[in-house]
Amino acid sequence: MASDDTSRTFALGGELPINRIGYGAMRLTGQPGNFGPYANREGGKALLRHAVELGVNFIDTARSYGPGWNERLIAEALHPYADGLVIATKGGVDKRGPSEIVVDGSPAVLRSQVEDALTALRIERIDLFQLHRVDPAVPVEESVAALDQLRHEGKIRLIGLSNVDQDMLDRALTVAPIASVQNRLNRAERGDEALVDYTAERGIAFIPYGPLGAHPMQQGAALPAQDALEWLLARSPNTVVIPGTTSAKHLAENMRI
Repeated sequence: MASDDTSRTFALGGELPINRIGYGAMRLTGQPGNFGPYANREGGKALLRHAVELGVNFIDTARSYGPGWNERLIAEALHPYADGLVIATKGGVDKRGPSEIVVDGSPAVLRSQVEDALTALRIERIDLFQLHRVDPAVPVEESVAALDQLRHEGKIRLIGLSNVDQDMLDRALTVAPIASVQNRLNRAERGDEALVDYTAERGIAFIPYGPLGAHPMQQGAALPAQDALEWLLARSPNTVVIPGTTSAKHLAENMRI
């Protein structure tokens, strides 16, 4: 795999340069079910600071991680944020318990969640706000239009989607520019490879979650980290991997790939 600077960076939305190895912060939450605050709060903050020291400049979080606790932990650890550090969060999904997930992509809820994220992250504008899941009761166009209104108000810089297919992406693109798609993809689960190519052709980042094959609600990875991450990075120049870990050792190993 090539290792020149161009191959290891991506311009998110054509305007925010990020390293293609980022950090997925989901694991820094309570267990089970990524619910509640992370038990080792000071250790979590130290790990986030270490990630930035090692060169991470893209951190992925979501309202549902905690819910809200993960965003607040990131702010406690990293605010005021270093120049060039991009924080991405997600909304449209909330949690009432470890296994009680609520999907709501209505404009009013998305606006409320964006406002909450601004407060939790201690920022005036969210670099990348991703619709975590399309609400089957709300057309994707309606949800994206609400986010686009917030973008025009200066509260969101870039809009992304998660857990979508090509049709949903195409419909969203009729409403607003889309900077990223975050779907599950790894060396063992390749169902969205065609969407990787489709997004690459359009300059859209593809952010594969579960890059090591881990269950989203459980600890432990199914795939060897180095091989799995190298495969994703080599798969297409628009892939931005976000391995999550609570181990400083594993974090350093990931950043050496």
